[in-house]
Amino acid sequence: MDNTPTDGATYPVTAVEVTRKFGKKVALEKVSLTVPRGCVFGLVGENGAGKTTLIKLALGLLKPTEGSVRVFGFDPVADPPGALSRIGYLSEDHDLPLWMRVDELMNYTQAFYPKWDPAFAEELRETFELDPSAKIKHLSRGQRAQAGLLAAMAHRPELLLLDEPSSGLDPVVRRDILSAIIRTVAEEGRTVLFSSHLLEEVERVADIVAMIHQGRIVLCGSLDDVKSGYHRLTLRFREPQTTRPSMTGALWCEGRGREWTVLCDGRLEELRAAAASLGAEIVEEHAPSLEDIFVARVGKRVLPAGKE
Repeated sequence: MDNTPTDGATYPVTAVEVTRKFGKKVALEKVSLTVPRGCVFGLVGENGAGKTTLIKLALGLLKPTEGSVRVFGFDPVADPPGALSRIGYLSEDHDLPLWMRVDELMNYTQAFYPKWDPAFAEELRETFELDPSAKIKHLSRGQRAQAGLLAAMAHRPELLLLDEPSSGLDPVVRRDILSAIIRTVAEEGRTVLFSSHLLEEVERVADIVAMIHQGRIVLCGSLDDVKSGYHRLTLRFREPQTTRPSMTGALWCEGRGREWTVLCDGRLEELRAAAASLGAEIVEEHAPSLEDIFVARVGKRVLPAGKE
């Protein structure tokens, strides 16, 4: 088999018409996406939507049932060294050898990566205030996540894959982890692909976002473009409405009586005209959150881990 990188080598991750089945269960269906260099790419969706499956395909831990996944043009299943040598990875479970000390973990991980940067590793350890003599099993969940991130980042990978990196962590640790990722990876022109069900977190740091629902990509684009294409409007009618108003472009609507809130896609001028045609006045206009847009597209909110 010829494992020479294709033209897709210009992209950290490309997925083309990827389907992955586990028996009769379809975890991913006809998923296509491209992750450009030098961006923070957020993959959002509820637990069980297929986010982890997609990341495992990029790592070569799973093989597509149909379609193809390439990492810098390499097939991660057929040529693991070509792909994995350029990847740093942190899982939601923060899988680390519990019997090791922090300094032993650093020395152990360094042996696998010729480009390991000892000075950078020490800088991360000090930033996270990790005691080098502390055993992994005695660290808090947040400290284990920080130790795992150190191991994933210290060889300065071209691509950092993070699967729910801050799930179950307190807000301060989440902030520290995200700050370290953005400062030391994205600002150096490297690439981050991370999955999360915390949409407000993705909204804060992502350049590009892909929404995945029941194994399908329902929306993908730059965060600015995604948000600018939707509008949250409050409508006020002259007379109380006994049924939900049917407005062109409306994806979601709630309210009662004379006042209703709608989330719409389309040009604002056209939406104003549509409201006027219903006999309504737009009294408030707001930029919707990523959570609002997700609810409008899939009809449900993202639940915290363990709440499905």
